[in-house]
Amino acid sequence: MKNDKNAAKADVFAPFETALDRDEALGILRDATQGADDGELFLERRRSEVLSFDDGRIRAASYDASEGFGLRAVCGEVSGYAHSTEISAAALRRAAQTARLAVGDGGAVLDTGPAHTNRKLYTDADPIAGAAFPVKIETLRDIDAFARDLDKRVVQVSATLAASLQEVEILRPDGLIVRDVRPMSRVNVSVIVEENGRRESGGAGGGGRVSLDGVMDPADWQANTREALRIALVNLEAVPAPAGIMDVVLGNGWPGILLHEAVGHGLEGDFNRKGSSAFAGLMGQQVAARGVTVLDDGTIPDRRGSITVDDEGTPSAKNVLIEDGILVGFMQDRQNARLMGVTPTGNGRRESYAHTPMPRMTNTYMLGGDADPADIVADLKDGIYAVGFGGGQVDITNGKFVFSCTEAYRVQNGKIGAPVKGATLIGDGATALKRIRALGNDMALDPGMGNCGKAGQWVPVGVGQPTMMIGGLTVGGSET
Repeated sequence: MKNDKNAAKADVFAPFETALDRDEALGILRDATQGADDGELFLERRRSEVLSFDDGRIRAASYDASEGFGLRAVCGEVSGYAHSTEISAAALRRAAQTARLAVGDGGAVLDTGPAHTNRKLYTDADPIAGAAFPVKIETLRDIDAFARDLDKRVVQVSATLAASLQEVEILRPDGLIVRDVRPMSRVNVSVIVEENGRRESGGAGGGGRVSLDGVMDPADWQANTREALRIALVNLEAVPAPAGIMDVVLGNGWPGILLHEAVGHGLEGDFNRKGSSAFAGLMGQQVAARGVTVLDDGTIPDRRGSITVDDEGTPSAKNVLIEDGILVGFMQDRQNARLMGVTPTGNGRRESYAHTPMPRMTNTYMLGGDADPADIVADLKDGIYAVGFGGGQVDITNGKFVFSCTEAYRVQNGKIGAPVKGATLIGDGATALKRIRALGNDMALDPGMGNCGKAGQWVPVGVGQPTMMIGGLTVGGSET
């Protein structure tokens, strides 16, 4: 029994039991943050597995494991940060010397630490160990066979199963230790169809902070496979998209990625504190059409963007950013919140122990209205109905965006016509918010596939919105 207990203990990331003396580590952290405003010791272990099946064979099978720590001391607008893959007292002392350089002569008083929470938003089970390796491979083979059986026009199938487990412990200078175990799993399916020499593709997938059991359930991956095929077949019939300034109806769910990029980043605290956001200086003013309410909510159970606590130890929250068209809040980490004289919102996130935290989104979405989605489309006289998006580019300073549509339709006189290809939506977030003319009663979150990049760091996120009409967007088309 003793050996079994030791084996179980060894499988749990417990750095203050296996690598560091807690009191010694706390002393080093306190020395590093003496005279500073804030700081923490962030320890992490991460394991991930990705299995890819492409065109009838295993394309890639990878397993990665990493662990390390990052130590930070914050004084005013300056942060000193050092990290290491070696979790030891000696490495911690070296990191403290580096981080301490940002504090200088100090003179500040440590800010009050984050509130405690006993909330648990997701399982702490290891999703990688949730299914045997042969079972995962067999699931990928089943996806491939299922897609080909659905339609003889399918010429290629790609499927990916991904799972990871991130374990973090955060030691605060007041002695508080915050622990969080964050699972993640995802399935993605992509198909290519061919007819009369023309090839088109479609993709679908999703997941969240759940075990692999859910995404490996045939009911789940079969639904994603059918959706990927449906999109590919739609694109097979697509005609070149028109170009010009026109009204656009956006579908619900994943199209919220446009809200995330064009508006969400502009509501992060650091951009507003520095005056580089299009929303800087507009707190309390109307920035969107009446009826528009935007939230960032990291507390939704099992969602991809949810976090029990952020990477500074602050509990996540349901934060209202825009309420009935009025700007009422920004997303904040501890440093920017202190400098702006507001409360941290639980949005201090980092990619890993090798990165410093900054204000980042979790699950960002717009609340629904009372309009029937069918009526919104029926009111569109001449425009585009966009229900799927791929990549995009955004300039945070002015909110200007360019997004490509992966599934869109021409609408004339309220009738949905042929699917179109090559459509891009061009505009700016601040103007688009004010031109929202209708909000559907069908708000939905995305299926769980979003990643967000900022300053070279990537974190998982969620998006969502109802069906909505926006007036006067520029549509870049492919008609010749």
